[in-house]
Amino acid sequence: MDHLSAMRVFARVVETASFTKAADSLSMGQATVTKAVQHLEARLQTKLLNRNTRRVLPTADGLAYYERGVRVLAELDDMESEISSSRRTPSGRLRVEMAGAMCDLVVIPALNEFQALYPDIQLDVGVSDRSIDYLAENVDCALRAGAPASEFLIARQIATLQFVTVASQDYLRLRGTPAAPEDLHEHSVLGYLRAQSGQVLPLKLSAAARDFEMAPNSKLSFSDIRSYLAATEHGLGVGQMPEFLAAPGLREGRLQRILADWTHPTLPLYVVYLPNRHLSRKVRVFVDWLVRICGTGSGTSEDRQAKPPVAV
Repeated sequence: MDHLSAMRVFARVVETASFTKAADSLSMGQATVTKAVQHLEARLQTKLLNRNTRRVLPTADGLAYYERGVRVLAELDDMESEISSSRRTPSGRLRVEMAGAMCDLVVIPALNEFQALYPDIQLDVGVSDRSIDYLAENVDCALRAGAPASEFLIARQIATLQFVTVASQDYLRLRGTPAAPEDLHEHSVLGYLRAQSGQVLPLKLSAAARDFEMAPNSKLSFSDIRSYLAATEHGLGVGQMPEFLAAPGLREGRLQRILADWTHPTLPLYVVYLPNRHLSRKVRVFVDWLVRICGTGSGTSEDRQAKPPVAV
């Protein structure tokens, strides 16, 4: 195996924390993967990986080699991709994941434009907020609110989500309009369950250097934001949600904003992908298109990669 191929194998072992998973994802035998890593360790005369009973972790030298190595490999892939595809339009199957509300209200209304620009891309959209195994499920990228938990993913911020606190007009006629955050203790505040953790998110408000936070007190909680919106519009309680989600209901009179002088902390919106996927031309044009339709004016665009854990 040549040196560059061995570097790719080593990077996949670090990203999967497993020789077996790396071998499966690369369609190689485990012995071939092991020999590739041994080849690098012999060449560098240092240990790159430590094994324990649960996972494989890079040593300090291994982490440094991985971080610089993936940049070198990505630069090489980028160069080859630009040369080979300079005369071709992006094509192939692109697998993306995103929350249903973002898909329905932001992405789908603009998809005709994307298909007109890139007619040779087959777009497969998975609609969920669940945790994803990007390698095992062959997911190219995902649209996620909040920074990703995985240490191996690259996250590009494409927007910043603004939040509003709302209720239906029928609910407010029945229960009254809260004049201060403390009044919410006498109301029914709906719960939103974060899909990845199963935890009910608190309601948060800030104004004039003063912060307010409370746990939702309703007997109703929802793990899907579209159901959470529907419950709010049907007068089941007070909801706090991204402004783009509430906008149609506010515009059409199904919802009314409350405590408008109080704001919720903003939440960054990221496109998330593996380091070895970010230079694929079809992924790049899709991410650039998302940046444009989501509006970079609502947040800065930046790439961020957390560091893998190191074996000590």
